Amino acid sequence: MYPPHSTGSEEEFGRLWDTAVSGKHYEWQLSDGHQWLRIDNDHVIETHYCQPGAKGITINTSHGPVFIDFDKLQASNGAMGVQRLSLLPQGQKADVGWYFRDDQLWREYGAQSSGTLTSSVSSEDVEQQFALNPQGSFSFTVGSTVYALDFSTMSQTNCTTGMCRNVRRRPKFPPNTGSLPSTTVFPTASSSQATNGCYKWEFMGDEGQWTEYQAHVCSFDSAAIERQYKLNPQGQLNFRIKRYSYTLDFSKMQQVNNNIGTTRTVRRTAVYGSQQNSSWTTLPQWQFQDIDGIWTDYSKGNYHCSVSSQDIELQYQENPSGTIMFTTKNFVYELNFSAMTQRNLSTNTTRSVRRLNQ
Repeated sequence: MYPPHSTGSEEEFGRLWDTAVSGKHYEWQLSDGHQWLRIDNDHVIETHYCQPGAKGITINTSHGPVFIDFDKLQASNGAMGVQRLSLLPQGQKADVGWYFRDDQLWREYGAQSSGTLTSSVSSEDVEQQFALNPQGSFSFTVGSTVYALDFSTMSQTNCTTGMCRNVRRRPKFPPNTGSLPSTTVFPTASSSQATNGCYKWEFMGDEGQWTEYQAHVCSFDSAAIERQYKLNPQGQLNFRIKRYSYTLDFSKMQQVNNNIGTTRTVRRTAVYGSQQNSSWTTLPQWQFQDIDGIWTDYSKGNYHCSVSSQDIELQYQENPSGTIMFTTKNFVYELNFSAMTQRNLSTNTTRSVRRLNQ
């Protein structure tokens, strides 16, 4: 779903103020033919868009599933338009990467790679040329070979052999940080009761990071919110953070800043193995099959992985037919629960995944 884009001056100011505070530097919108509409949770789109290997993404809207083609910036529904707005402060430039597709991977211009010659231009150099003439072209060298990069066709041609390769321009995500959101599923309140009756309450923070409510920040922690929720699951809870007043709406599972109107998604998830209960619940173990055929546990200690087996299981229980995204030191991956596969979004390498009951 995507809510209508705000046009009121006060609401618009609140949206832009929240953007400045959170550091959000973009906004994805769809047009229904009459007006541009903001897309809820658009950081999911942005995360995929920033990966040079991603062709596009399918999102669910009130008009049904819509595929967004990243190369053409077009929607599969011909009656709809798509655009990405830059919300960077005046004078600040986006960190942009330029990539070409070799025989195996998308490679960034100027990036050092073993066994290959370094291009005479970097992403920054290409971006400068693009800014001068977005429909033009320019030449550069790799070793003694001359190449022509054509912005109008987004292609690179070897001037000696005539071989042509595709080129992509993508923002680097996110600025000033080195991490990506670990999931692309956003569950609301769970209707299933936890075995130990314990729940965690979180709101969608900056750049798609789920953040748990803390008593020292807003006077309510997860346990306090859960008690209020059980008294009235359709009610509301008011609290303050410094000079701002907020309302947590249980029926809509959202948090609203009463001063500037900013709305954030809220979720309630079961906490398994809580020490509040002596009988611990053992979660199934998630593993992937590595290059040697060995089944390896998902762990935040392995390859700088951003998710653990427990993280994956909690997301799986919320949506067994969904997908999540995670990162390692060098790559971004998509884990598909329906197919039980893990796919590298840069190389498209797919590996088998399994879920072991303990």
